[in-house]
Amino acid sequence: MSHHGPTPSGAPFDWSVDLSAHEMLRRAHVMDALGADWDPVEALRGEEAAYALLYSGLSPEQQRIHDELVAAGVLPPRGDGHAAA
Repeated sequence: MSHHGPTPSGAPFDWSVDLSAHEMLRRAHVMDALGADWDPVEALRGEEAAYALLYSGLSPEQQRIHDELVAAGVLPPRGDGHAAA
């Protein structure tokens, strides 16, 4: 982050804050919280299964709206572009 502006005497100054060390610490805490047995591939499979369940059993009107939202780019396309049956 950087800011340009006058000092109390009216002279310009530059300052910046480097947050990269804080970001590395934050990432280390996230990985620690996830644990050594966290499996990102399995987590993604679980998200896909949840998505399929969420959009399963839609009525024809709900399916039409879902398809419109996918076509508009609001929802991501899945499989053949239709909600799970």
